[in-house]
Amino acid sequence: MFGTVVVGVGIAGSVRIRDLLNPLPSSPAEHLKLVGFISRRPLGNIQHANQISLPEALDNKEVHAAVVSTDNRNHEESIRTFLEAGKHVLVEYPMALSAKAAHQLWAMADQKGKVLHVEHIELLTEEYKLLKKEVEGKELVKGTLHFTGGPLDEDRSGFPAFSGIARLTWLVDLFGDLAVTSAMREEQKEKNYSRMTVQFQTANKRPLTWIEERGPGMKRDKMINFCFKSGCLESLPEAPRAAVGLFMQDLILFAQKLLGQVSKEELVAEKQRILRCLDLADEIQAHCERTSKICS
Repeated sequence: MFGTVVVGVGIAGSVRIRDLLNPLPSSPAEHLKLVGFISRRPLGNIQHANQISLPEALDNKEVHAAVVSTDNRNHEESIRTFLEAGKHVLVEYPMALSAKAAHQLWAMADQKGKVLHVEHIELLTEEYKLLKKEVEGKELVKGTLHFTGGPLDEDRSGFPAFSGIARLTWLVDLFGDLAVTSAMREEQKEKNYSRMTVQFQTANKRPLTWIEERGPGMKRDKMINFCFKSGCLESLPEAPRAAVGLFMQDLILFAQKLLGQVSKEELVAEKQRILRCLDLADEIQAHCERTSKICS
């Protein structure tokens, strides 16, 4: 059994507590035992789970792993703190708000022989699995992925290339390594509106566009237009609801890693993809900061 603590009890943290208390029967997640949760707010207990302090969790030899569900800005510090204490870590994306920090944290995990698992539930959705099947084997001509959503507090969530890393991960997972050819960002601060537009090239020199647009009243949505030599895909496939929740699927993956049930090749490929996406996010942010357009 791996004693586990949950750090942060927002919406995702509360789901993590629920899933740890009620793991999928006969799954690797049954090897995770919730020891307690950590929050800056005094909450007592949640779903019969006890609140404990950070020093208690770090010193407790029965705590083997931490699930980090805090604001993006705090991910780096939380990962570093638990790795230094010799604990395994599951963290929500993005694992850090700079590529340099991410590489350093992964090197620390490797040096300490600990599992560092970055949650990417966007790759586990039924919608994405069907999309990947649709794209597989087709030769891209050009494509666009356009995301819309409500405003984010960037002090807590980070630059859009990092807070939107799920969309970037889709593009890299679907089309392979990408090169940034241009990136710009428009802000209308008085309207709390932001639009980031990134142009990529695939390894075959095919153009891809990623748009991350946020503003008040904007519906959370993803729109695609992927054109292949065989035709265009202009909407996401309709998918049935998954039998197992996304966070539970992710928890099972984490437990499989702790139990040594994931091959070295898979671990290396996943690490390379995650770090490459963060490298691209860093590069996008640098491009945007050079060409930022602030509209009054």
